[in-house]
Amino acid sequence: MQTIRDVMTSDVQSITPTETVQRAAQMMDDLNVGAIPVLDGGKLVGMITDRDITVRATAAGLAPGETAVGDVMSTDVRTCTARQAVDEVLDQMGDVQIRRVPVIDEQSGQVIGIVSLGDMAAKHSAGIDHTLENISTPAAPDRPSEGSSAPH
Repeated sequence: MQTIRDVMTSDVQSITPTETVQRAAQMMDDLNVGAIPVLDGGKLVGMITDRDITVRATAAGLAPGETAVGDVMSTDVRTCTARQAVDEVLDQMGDVQIRRVPVIDEQSGQVIGIVSLGDMAAKHSAGIDHTLENISTPAAPDRPSEGSSAPH
């Protein structure tokens, strides 16, 4: 059985919730990634993605140099552990339509890696087609209810 440890990327960069969206975008450009874990005091509190920046900041007219990562990051973050089976995590990714999952140390709770659909495609081809199909199925638009001023 292949585990997440076999396919994950262990050199993960992170950002804090108080840093700016502009800094997050610069990091994504420098690292050639589309998502960065957000850590507060070493604890995972969210993920900031290129989509978060586009939809929650740019589309809303927020200034990237003045908007905090914590204001636009995704907070409902799915995680996995290094000992989990790749197939199990692939199924979870497909079920919730996500492409990247932070890997958490079971003992300390610290982020020790990240696994992406690309990592799995490169190192574990079984099950990728089903997961990609589930992830790529269009979802309903994420629009606020009428009268709501909450960010998307």
